[in-house]
Amino acid sequence: MSNFKIVATSDTTRARAGVLQTAHGEVKTPVFMPVGTLGTVKSLSPEELIGCGTQIVLGNTYHLYLRPGCDVIRRFDGLHNFMHWNRSILTDSGGFQIFSLAKLGKITDEGACFQSHIDGSSHLLTPEKSVEIQLCLGSDIIMCLDDCIKYPASREHAKEALELTTRWAKRCNIALQEGIASLDLTVSTPPSLFGIVQGGMFKELRKRSAENLSEIPFSGYAIGGLSVGEPKDIMLEIADFTLPILPDHKPKYIMGAGTPEDLVELVALGADMFDCVIPTRNARNGQMFTKKGAINICNARFKYDTQPIEPGCNCYTCQNYSRAYLRHLYMAKELLAYRLNTIHNIYFYMKLMEHIRTAICRNQFDEFRKAFYESK
Repeated sequence: MSNFKIVATSDTTRARAGVLQTAHGEVKTPVFMPVGTLGTVKSLSPEELIGCGTQIVLGNTYHLYLRPGCDVIRRFDGLHNFMHWNRSILTDSGGFQIFSLAKLGKITDEGACFQSHIDGSSHLLTPEKSVEIQLCLGSDIIMCLDDCIKYPASREHAKEALELTTRWAKRCNIALQEGIASLDLTVSTPPSLFGIVQGGMFKELRKRSAENLSEIPFSGYAIGGLSVGEPKDIMLEIADFTLPILPDHKPKYIMGAGTPEDLVELVALGADMFDCVIPTRNARNGQMFTKKGAINICNARFKYDTQPIEPGCNCYTCQNYSRAYLRHLYMAKELLAYRLNTIHNIYFYMKLMEHIRTAICRNQFDEFRKAFYESK
């Protein structure tokens, strides 16, 4: 299983830097994981991701189970070989996708019955099945199946979801141990299992969920059910409340966040790991991130602009292409626009996390945070 070691902390915030060891190498935290739902970060090759400084990507159990399926991925001995990626992979359990995409039939103690969003076929995803699929994928970090609920949700609904999530988490833990034994994995290669805190926007429920999960010997803990439509201040308030309850010697993962500002603030609150579609999705929509804030490349003011997206940026896109050319590609709907825009945004996020980590290690996180906002 992966090991986590804290190497530096901030004197004035809960920010910390760590090292997460997996079967596919070392992951330095705080870390942002680009979303590679179907075994690909949209428009980028693995070599381009590595060139941007990516340490770990996120895949998804729900999507990969439906397409291409474990029968295909087994032929390649896992997702790493299938997608030509030799660094770490975390896979989400599929709970959020069932909540957001599938035509949900019914959630019971057994699992989630749903219809595929692709062809309408019926499926039952149990905690055991979710772990089985993720073992087939060869994930370095496996997420427990959880019951993700909408915002806003009643206290009763949130309570039922956290209780079901806790029961499922216990079953996932047993399923992983049985799966490791049946696959005869060596001590150095088994994946880690992370539990997911639920409880809606109710602090007492979040506390109960975090405490219940902390009793299970997970390798890490995630906070789910955020970034589902709630106001930003509520998201930060719930994260601020929940993060200190989780074991400090384990990695803490905020699922689905965020903007560059989200990452800075959540690191300050003690979070170690993040994922979000924002850098890739926004790139495909022509929004590029810079130290001074986001810009929209379709803006007419860039038509004759010979500058790169961000002067001084060392990404492949900024080293070779102008704003005018990128605007031309985007306006002409050329496929190259997606690739070049995404390279820049992923590079920006990777560098942001690198600078955050360096600041923590130098005990200068407050200075970094102040400069980050002053540059806008």
